[in-house]
Amino acid sequence: MAVSCRRAGRVWGRAPLGRAVLRRRLPAAGVAGRVEAASFTRPYAVAAAGGSGGHEVNGEELLEMCWRRHFLRGGAEPRPVLPWRDYLSGCHLGFGPLGVALRGNLVSQWWDSALPFREQVLAVDAPLHGPPAAANPQGLRLLRSEALHEALQGRGCSQEQGRPSLEEVLGASGMLRESLLPGALSQYASCLELVNRRLPCGLAQTGVCFHSVPESEQHNKNLVRIGERTTSLLAWFSSPRTTGQWLDYWLRQRLQWWRKFAVAPSNFSSSDFQDEKGRKGFNLHYRFPWGTETIETLKNLGDTELLQMYPGDSSKLLGRDGRKNVIPHVLSASGNLDRGVLAYLFDSLQLAENPLTKKKIAQRKVLKLHPCLAPLKVALDVGKGPTTELRQVCQGLFNELSENGISVWPGYLETVQVSLEQLYAKYDEMSVLFMILITDATLENGVVQLRSRDTTMKEMMHISRLTDFLTKYVTSAKNV
Repeated sequence: MAVSCRRAGRVWGRAPLGRAVLRRRLPAAGVAGRVEAASFTRPYAVAAAGGSGGHEVNGEELLEMCWRRHFLRGGAEPRPVLPWRDYLSGCHLGFGPLGVALRGNLVSQWWDSALPFREQVLAVDAPLHGPPAAANPQGLRLLRSEALHEALQGRGCSQEQGRPSLEEVLGASGMLRESLLPGALSQYASCLELVNRRLPCGLAQTGVCFHSVPESEQHNKNLVRIGERTTSLLAWFSSPRTTGQWLDYWLRQRLQWWRKFAVAPSNFSSSDFQDEKGRKGFNLHYRFPWGTETIETLKNLGDTELLQMYPGDSSKLLGRDGRKNVIPHVLSASGNLDRGVLAYLFDSLQLAENPLTKKKIAQRKVLKLHPCLAPLKVALDVGKGPTTELRQVCQGLFNELSENGISVWPGYLETVQVSLEQLYAKYDEMSVLFMILITDATLENGVVQLRSRDTTMKEMMHISRLTDFLTKYVTSAKNV
């Protein structure tokens, strides 16, 4: 339904795509051109490199802010009760809405780097649980508590007819997935046919895995909690003669990928190791305030796991390496993307001077996440002017930006009135790249105010140029 209003002799109307547009447009301003020219830089990275990107922050400040801005779920109000070690181990209530969006963006960037990078990388998937494995006493099992209770009741007395024994219950229980590797290896043979048995090739997968977390606070050291993590896996199959070269290659690529989105890339590092079987590998770390934590592991597995996955006929494992047919060696690159989210939260938080006060306790907190990772690219708010008409403009702009893949926060729906400085502080902590202010002037001439998170500069831009500007900004940041 068309909606129109007269303001100073000019007529507004609702366009077919849902965005309010001007009948008469203002000529492109030079100031908008300056904003576009600046959009292709990364001022937050430049500031950090120069040592003036802000004051150092501690884990307590970040934990409180991430809980308050819904990156993390922290427990009971008014303060989070979970320590960082619970988030690192995967024993927590989960991420909040902004944390889920941040992790989704990180997963998306991982796929963008894994699939197009090499010609023969295929995406695979596998279930969260596997079939019963009675022969394997280790691992996390999936079973009904009623069946376990019934079996335990029957152990202390003569076995009743029809009541299952504990061994039968455990033998029939499924196994929770602790690694993505077995599921990927089980699909190697079929995927090898898909690539015409040509080596090297790779299988890529992301998903949730489970692991045991010892409960150190308990008197019984055998008691454990179950943690979970979002994991990425690249299983790379290559000729035995080139495996060492590929390990070095993927080490460089993976370290470069983690550093790409960082304000302080030097906090991401690597170290080599050798397991009990003599197999070489590398751990990628992030330096948290309390020490380094592993976020990804690369390892040369040889052909052992592959031969165990396909016992008997090994001919189905043969791949073509030039004119030779060989059983490939497996290189695995397994990343903990949940820890990656925590690493980027620490990496991006900076304290800057608050323009309203010089007190240290009132310093402005800015979460300078990379534009590709920021959960929200834009916040839309209204200033002075007729509320109904301004919200119609915001709704149309919200629809247009969303249709173009730009995530938007609908600040114009907020009913509690706050100052602009309070809005800036809120959106800086939410890592919103730009705040767009729709005012009475927008109805007059189509110009909006665009405020940058990274530079705090406020520029004027015509509303018709916003979508193109924001799309180019994010795209250029991805290609840096």
